[in-house]
Amino acid sequence: MNEAMMIAGMALVTFSIRYVMFAMAGRIRFPLWLKQALTFVPPVVLGAIIAPLILMPEGFLDISFSNPYFWAALVAAGIGFWRQHLLTTIVVGLVSFVLLKWIMS
Repeated sequence: MNEAMMIAGMALVTFSIRYVMFAMAGRIRFPLWLKQALTFVPPVVLGAIIAPLILMPEGFLDISFSNPYFWAALVAAGIGFWRQHLLTTIVVGLVSFVLLKWIMS
């Protein structure tokens, strides 16, 4: 019974927070500087998720020749900056990772 009450309470809090945001949508106007700053949130969050996976694949910092994650990420970043095409970047990054993992194992 206690767990069911906790789950119901968490669901109510989560719903309430999200409902308020949807109910207020369109009524609140953000200043231009805040709108511009919010455009940086998705890349920063993605970088925060991906960086530990690339730089710490075994749980400790590994920037070495034997880390295929690091080198494949560098290849993908280079292709991404050069080509400016998402699908090309993903394909080249994946292929380079598979090849590096195969060569280094």
